[in-house]
Amino acid sequence: MTLNEYETQMTDALTAQGGFFAPDLQGEGSLLGRYRDLEARYRGLVDRLPAVIYLDGVGDDDTMVDVSPTIEQLLGITRDEWLSRFMVWEEAVHADDLERVVAESERSTATGEPFRIEYRAFHRDGRLRWIREDSVLISGDDGAPLYWLGLMLDVTELHVARRELEETQSKYGALVEQIPAIVYVDLADERMSSTYVSPQIQELLGVSPEEYIADPDLWASLLHPEDRGEAVETYLRGRESGQPFVFEYRLVGRDGRVVWFRDSAIVLPDAEGRPQLIQGVMLDITERKAAEAQIAYLAYHDKLTGLPNRAMFDELLGLSLARARRNDLGVAVVSVDLDNFKLVNDSLGHEAGDALIGQLAERLRYATRETDLVCRPGGDEFLLLLADIDRTPPMLGGQDGASIVAESIAVRVQQALREPFEVGDTELYLTASLGISVFPIDADGALDLMKNADAAMFRSKKAGPGGYVVHTADDADAMIRLSLSTRLRKAVEQKQWTLHYQPLIELSTGAMFGVEALIRWPEPSGGLVPPGEFIPLAEEMGLIEAIGDWVLEEICRQDAMWRAEGLTLEVGFNLSPRQLWQPELVDKIVSPIVIAGMDPSRVTVEITESTAMTDPDRTLEILRAMKERGLRLAIDDFGTGYSSLSRLRDMPVDILKIDRGFVREVDKDSSGGSMVSAMISLASNLGMTPLAEGIETEEEWRFLADRGCELGQGYFFSRPVPPEEILALHRRSTLTVVDGERPA
Repeated sequence: MTLNEYETQMTDALTAQGGFFAPDLQGEGSLLGRYRDLEARYRGLVDRLPAVIYLDGVGDDDTMVDVSPTIEQLLGITRDEWLSRFMVWEEAVHADDLERVVAESERSTATGEPFRIEYRAFHRDGRLRWIREDSVLISGDDGAPLYWLGLMLDVTELHVARRELEETQSKYGALVEQIPAIVYVDLADERMSSTYVSPQIQELLGVSPEEYIADPDLWASLLHPEDRGEAVETYLRGRESGQPFVFEYRLVGRDGRVVWFRDSAIVLPDAEGRPQLIQGVMLDITERKAAEAQIAYLAYHDKLTGLPNRAMFDELLGLSLARARRNDLGVAVVSVDLDNFKLVNDSLGHEAGDALIGQLAERLRYATRETDLVCRPGGDEFLLLLADIDRTPPMLGGQDGASIVAESIAVRVQQALREPFEVGDTELYLTASLGISVFPIDADGALDLMKNADAAMFRSKKAGPGGYVVHTADDADAMIRLSLSTRLRKAVEQKQWTLHYQPLIELSTGAMFGVEALIRWPEPSGGLVPPGEFIPLAEEMGLIEAIGDWVLEEICRQDAMWRAEGLTLEVGFNLSPRQLWQPELVDKIVSPIVIAGMDPSRVTVEITESTAMTDPDRTLEILRAMKERGLRLAIDDFGTGYSSLSRLRDMPVDILKIDRGFVREVDKDSSGGSMVSAMISLASNLGMTPLAEGIETEEEWRFLADRGCELGQGYFFSRPVPPEEILALHRRSTLTVVDGERPA
């Protein structure tokens, strides 16, 4: 029954009574008037609500009593259609939800309990809407059910937001629970209690999230004792400031494992700006810390022996000297160099040599005092630092106490080397030459101590293997050195140099294809100062760059003269370590070559293996820059250093020059021959051309050529000669020279 039908029946019934009631039916204060006023208010309220209000009959056959017009906005169904055709409601419900909705409606009808449900329905225009429907049974005064009063709300936006939130939470949860870190949320309270911690805490620390949340003191109790005070203080300070904070600390897991964390936290304020929550991420940085520790260790230790390296030695030497000056103590440096160690590498290989170095390191530790420092700068060299020595002589007028201690250590080292070393099945005996320098007797600084110890060690070697020498000031040596320094500076100013050239040979044909330029310093007497005497001094005095500039200038001048005579050769020259590190090196080399009209591809820059490995990363960068400008590159004296094959493989080197020490009598020495063959094969495998240095016999030449060594040089072919003799050699030969190409 509709409200209009209900109104009509009521009016008819009241009018039929007549008499007392009749006049009131039509007046302003009549019952009907009040009813109509009530209906108007009801309609005004219901029609304006942003929801659908409906009245439904109680019986199965009862039709809808009323529905608000907003039903058309919700589902596109008119009010009249809704009231006249009950099935229109079921037609709108999503097919997947209809059975559930009908079942809930039947349950409410049977029990009289409220009907509450959410379901999907389609608007007439095809849009999917989510509807929340609540309906309650309205009863009369006698308790008899009158009708269902229902409310239908459009909750589509709420469902979309809820779904997006669930998806976000799911993604966030998956992210949080898969990253190698612990995510936490703490309350900004006095107890530092946690409201959330991610499951990773179980794997990293052996603590369950529930256990962690239940015990606010657990984090502090897991902190490493050395980190606890600072970590807690940092956390509290960050919480009070309200600013983001980052700190690192160690936690000790339940299994005793120590885990390093980098904790990044932010403080979230409440509405009044007071700290409310602390959200943080604890990243496991244990591997990073271990790597940092390893890098720090390697920066100050020798990888092979585990001994301190030169960097640590220099730092501790400086500190020792500072203490010695304050407290009138002595400091001694002992330079230790193995005698003829190269023979071990040549005969047994570098692996055996490394094993021997390791054993020697242990003996040096045993021979020195606990307070002494044993260092390995590299190769077969060691340094001993004897610090904080009481200088008081054991007897009045006797030798300085520091010198006595240093000499006693030298004797103990010699004694430690008397027993044979065992490398594999081979028994070896070693001797070492030692040089001693003492502060403040013969040196007042670290540099002088090191120089004097090295000088004493070289004097010991000259005197014979297995001895030691204490440095003493030698006026004659000092005068000779002073004279040489003065003459060298004058030679640089006046360019008193000359270049000799040693032919480079194609071993398969014996043909000369190039030369290596070698500097010589003529003496007034007509002799030549050996490069080994003045080049190190030039390096020390900072004159080597000027000498190198002259060498390149002279090479360009001489090449032009040769080309004018029809001779075009490849030319190689050496770079010293100091030259290699000078700024704008590549431009300094290439510019004069290009200006002189030379092809950079005919110029080979040679650096020694030890120089290349001093700073391999920096060297690689410089070599690549040279290669990009067209220069050819060679590694000189290969086999005398400790090259890393992985480093060597990456270097853009064209020629690998095998050191003369390996080539000597290579045809007679089976182990040496095997080693040289391996070097030739290595060069080829690395895409480099092998060149053997120091070939002095035809047998050596034939051996190398037969083993596939393509190039060579040595006295068998020619000593280093003045440039005019190179031209003479060319003219005496039957070579045909083609400009820009090798002789054929």
